[in-house]
Amino acid sequence: QVQLVESGGGLAQAGGSLRLSCAASGRTFSHYYISWFRQAPGQERELVATISRSGGSTDYADSVKGRFTISRDNAKNTVYLQMNSLKPEDTAVYYCAATQVPEDGYDYWGQGTQVTVSS
Repeated sequence: QVQLVESGGGLAQAGGSLRLSCAASGRTFSHYYISWFRQAPGQERELVATISRSGGSTDYADSVKGRFTISRDNAKNTVYLQMNSLKPEDTAVYYCAATQVPEDGYDYWGQGTQVTVSS
């Protein structure tokens, strides 16, 4: 069982930065791929970024590539999403999720954290 808790959301101006954290419970955190998703009102959920178990491999949506960076600290059971050069279209609720096999879907989800970017 893994419990995920996001934090770090808030209000930022366009061009600004925020760093989201996803803190996980459980001693098997390093067994899981972790992804960040986001969902804006009236829109479908979007996969933003994924990091492998060791942190050695990452993947990003085209919409955030070059602006967002996903990282993890397995000793702290935490995954981060550094968001730079924020745009109003980045406004959404951001969720982290965990899976052992990404192709099979995600087993655990956090409650989400709101990010609002003003123009």
